[in-house]
Amino acid sequence: CIVTVDAQKQIADIKTSKTVLDDFMDKRFGMFIHFGPVSLRGTEISWSRNKEVPREEYDNLYKEFNPVLFNADAWVKAAKDAGMKYLTITSKHHDGFCLWPTAFSDYNIMNSQFKRDIVGELAKACKKQGVAFCIYFTVLDWHDSDYPVHNPYDSTQNVIGDMSRFEARMKNELKEIITRYKPYMLWFDGNWEKPWVQEYGKDIYRYIKSLDKDVIINNRLGKGENTAFSAGSVGDYLTPEQNVGELNMKDPWESCITICNQWAWKPNDTLKTLKECIQTLVKTAAGNGNLLFNVGPMMDGRMEARQVVRLKEIGNWLAKYGTSIYGTKGGPYIPNKLYATTRKGNRIYLHVFEKNNNKLALPSLPNIKVKKAYFMNGNTVSFTQDNSSGIEINLPDVLPDAVSNVIVLELEKNAEELPIVNN
Repeated sequence: CIVTVDAQKQIADIKTSKTVLDDFMDKRFGMFIHFGPVSLRGTEISWSRNKEVPREEYDNLYKEFNPVLFNADAWVKAAKDAGMKYLTITSKHHDGFCLWPTAFSDYNIMNSQFKRDIVGELAKACKKQGVAFCIYFTVLDWHDSDYPVHNPYDSTQNVIGDMSRFEARMKNELKEIITRYKPYMLWFDGNWEKPWVQEYGKDIYRYIKSLDKDVIINNRLGKGENTAFSAGSVGDYLTPEQNVGELNMKDPWESCITICNQWAWKPNDTLKTLKECIQTLVKTAAGNGNLLFNVGPMMDGRMEARQVVRLKEIGNWLAKYGTSIYGTKGGPYIPNKLYATTRKGNRIYLHVFEKNNNKLALPSLPNIKVKKAYFMNGNTVSFTQDNSSGIEINLPDVLPDAVSNVIVLELEKNAEELPIVNN
């Protein structure tokens, strides 16, 4: 697979438009779902194959897989109740099992006991409930005879493979996914292994855009870091994992983070507190990024009740304060332990996490005055402002919200035009 200079120019010419990417970034909050036959064991998806679960046992879990309580509408409702604007399902993870009835692999949902198109049912439920539908797809497949790596833990078990045939099969599977389910975004993964080279990523990107010019594609089709664009990058936005990305006003980005510890369902996995969840979302938006928050459904197809409750609690907070998250820009201050800020129009949304005393000091804003300050949906807040010493916010003895408080600072000018201010 050789990509010429002309082909590289074609890729630049078909990049996802700024209008489409801006719409994606305005959504700010989405649901990630890792699900498959591995839920029968409660171990990590794909990575527990050849480790906690012997390969032969893992590869035959699909014969037992029968998530009879799966309800696409319930999953999408959980996302919508959480205030999430998009949903991303693992159509195929590194173990190679496909959650849709593909014609190009027998290792798919129709050969399980369940025999229902999970991807298709989710696509319909998302459309019905007004949630953007997105699909995760890996560029490695440890189960595929044409992919050279069969065991990432033991290279002696790897094979020669045939990457040309592997890529051709991938294109066929992607064509099925794109034409049947019309995803808003494709979330790729698995690009770190040696068999996958940048030229394959460029070829796949160009192929996808020939099928749907507006589908958004993350940056894991190429090589290089997930957190910064480089010469090896192929894709539209950055993808820091299991941590909040740094403030970046230039490049679109999305942090993927688990609601518990494991991506796939694990019995009694530690659930993040509401405070952790909300402040993770706020710090992500304050850094000008999106949060893709992961849930792993149980073996019977249900999301855990405790996770659904936590998601609803996040949604309740967003019902009050969502204006400070959706459609905002990050900055102008860099998020820290005490506070983070978002902005839109002439407003800065100051998210106060905790306080050391009844005064919160903010660095000076360059040549711009704060006209008034008040808690969102609440009382006026007094403050003083000085060009040299900055802004001092007077906080009440007890903050109105135990998780994250939002103080609106109304400015005399457009807050979105401010440069980043060093804290």
